[in-house]
Amino acid sequence: MAFDIEMIKKVYANFGTRIEAARKATGKPLTLTEKILYAHLWEGNATTAYERGKSYVDFAPDRVAMQDATAQMALLQFMQSGRTKVAVPSTVHCDHLIEAKVNSATDLDRAVHESSEVYDFLASVSNKYGIGFWKPGAGIIHQVVLENYAFPGGMMIGTDSHTVNAGGLGMIAIGVGGADACDVMAGLAWELKMPKLIGVKLTGKLNGWTAPKDVILKVAGILTVKGGTGAVVEYFGEGATSMSCTGKGTICNMGAEIGATTSTFGYDESMSRYLKATGREEIAAAADAIKAHLTGDAEVYANPEKYFDQVIEINLSELEPHLNGPFTPDLATPISKMKEAAAANGWPTKIEVGLIGSCTNSSYEDISRAVSLAKQVSEKGLKLHSEFTITPGSEQVRFTIERDGFLDTFNKIGATVFANACGPCIGMWARVGAEKQERNTIVHSFNRNFAKRADGNPNTMAFVGSPELVTALAIAGTLDFNPLTDTLTNNKGEQVKLDPPTGFELPPRGFAVDDPGFQAPAADGSKVVVKVSPDSKRLQLLDPFKAWEGTDLKGLRLLIKAKGKCTTDHISMAGPWLKFRGHLDNISNNMLIGAVNFYNEKTDNVKNELTGVYGPVPATQRAYKAAGIGTIVVGDENYGEGSSREHAAMEPRHLGVRAVLVKSFARIHETNLKKQGMLGLTFADKEDYNKIQEDDIIDIIGLTSFAPNKQLQLVLNHKDGSKETINVNHTYNEQQIEWFKAGGALNIIRKEFADSQK
Repeated sequence: MAFDIEMIKKVYANFGTRIEAARKATGKPLTLTEKILYAHLWEGNATTAYERGKSYVDFAPDRVAMQDATAQMALLQFMQSGRTKVAVPSTVHCDHLIEAKVNSATDLDRAVHESSEVYDFLASVSNKYGIGFWKPGAGIIHQVVLENYAFPGGMMIGTDSHTVNAGGLGMIAIGVGGADACDVMAGLAWELKMPKLIGVKLTGKLNGWTAPKDVILKVAGILTVKGGTGAVVEYFGEGATSMSCTGKGTICNMGAEIGATTSTFGYDESMSRYLKATGREEIAAAADAIKAHLTGDAEVYANPEKYFDQVIEINLSELEPHLNGPFTPDLATPISKMKEAAAANGWPTKIEVGLIGSCTNSSYEDISRAVSLAKQVSEKGLKLHSEFTITPGSEQVRFTIERDGFLDTFNKIGATVFANACGPCIGMWARVGAEKQERNTIVHSFNRNFAKRADGNPNTMAFVGSPELVTALAIAGTLDFNPLTDTLTNNKGEQVKLDPPTGFELPPRGFAVDDPGFQAPAADGSKVVVKVSPDSKRLQLLDPFKAWEGTDLKGLRLLIKAKGKCTTDHISMAGPWLKFRGHLDNISNNMLIGAVNFYNEKTDNVKNELTGVYGPVPATQRAYKAAGIGTIVVGDENYGEGSSREHAAMEPRHLGVRAVLVKSFARIHETNLKKQGMLGLTFADKEDYNKIQEDDIIDIIGLTSFAPNKQLQLVLNHKDGSKETINVNHTYNEQQIEWFKAGGALNIIRKEFADSQK
């Protein structure tokens, strides 16, 4: 069915007029990204051209999506806003709290009982405030959004960094923290710095073993994990139109791993086919009527260097399958080079587990191509040499692949089918033996492969590949197998070669599902009661953060100086900690426990300057808070890379950290810090990172005249009595400075609503 069709028609009705206004304001042809952004200006028709990478712009997103782990905090904040109903279509998706352990039925039943308190809260708060609720087992948020809510030319935000998946249907879809979602649900503008533009021209056509996943694995190798920061990646060219809609979604999904604000593709026949196949013929017809507006102007694609800040060209006909990793999603290795790379780096070549599915690669096309390889196991007298798991992305996909016999094929070769949920991709995997922390290799078709990400074992080396390549490697059981050239020994001692994968873009018999798992909200939620037990260990109503005291911050202690990669997984781990996502105080016990302390190369081990004793980071910070002492966290490059989880900002705020000073930030995390009234600062001279000493007492000077584009100073009071003053930068605009002064953006929303009711 087509949700929110009237909203979509309204967006399309204004599209042409707004694009013409944008062309007039900018005086040039427009990229697709610019068309969608300018068509969603809060002010309406554009009257000025915004400067990429500099201008802060207010937008009016069409919808909001939240997954269950982040929705808890987002909705706890929304409940404080005073509103009685969300201002834009919004949905909650229960996909993060289901641990993969035995099989789909057993794991789902266990999750429903273990997390009933959270599910009941999310269902009731959704019912009360007019939010669509997708029950546990319905599927992973991004796959469900692609199947039901994404539409060409739309703009949405979601409380998960992989919200960008909807770019596969031609949207501008951006991952945010819960406070941003709260703003939009409360009917306020959403602020974003006008992104820079990276154009990726795709020529040729995918063939053989190469899949859409290999496009983004290649791009990640080119741009690295921070190369897309502050930019939207727009794909175009004959190679783009030759790919399926869900293949485009895979590419956009993993754009989060290069730090991109989002990624997108122009509307084409593959999107029209997908809309029709998923019961949205009316949206396809509406998009067809304005299709000229739903792609970049011809002049842009003819001379992309004139209109994009950076242009990359990839010939799909020559692209080779890749494996990226371990420990970072941008270490890209063509499969033909993997044997020598593994040998040179000492990576274990025996593959323990191959995992396919997740929000990145769980489409019907993905599964059908993987099953074409699984069939060859029995046909060619082979067997699996690794454990093999499948995680369907939605109940609609799962039901359809079961009907079409795919699950039977997987079962016959000894594979395990997990629930329609995130599972191992986010660390919700009860992997037997992981606690031994043995050095081992796994391959998966997920998006992230940070240390400890999948199974909690820091020595698990995870390599990211397409579902097809992962399936082939699970059959071979070894990392140095190249299915394009190598053979396998079958049960007769013969050398056989796997045929290249084949599959279907869409189900030949159409999609089918008995119960998709959707629960519509009450027409009138005024009488719905949202209950949160004061004794709950999993849910906790929020208290407002205190406003800034109006003075410079002096006498701060250094909590930790983090060394190297410090992602949101390091700052606020997922896995078993997901159960506390609705309880700020309890989940704060995981704050920065994964960060490496510069001074001793250990994790979760920092010096308490009050006692001189080394101990866990959260306990040390709680001691400082009890003593009324503020602290500062110092970090390295791209601090806060990874997930959109605002807990990584809220936990330090809750425990009394006053500022985070780093060499550079990932976009979402910097915004989350600002929203919570925290100071997010960067070194004016990155070498000053080396001046921070473990025993320093630190003053932040200049806050009484805090202003955009004006540096602040840090005074480092060293233990030997000497002092150093360093300059630090910030990106706060006037509105964000008001968030800081008020103690957080939510305090302003609450006050504005209260004033409006007087």
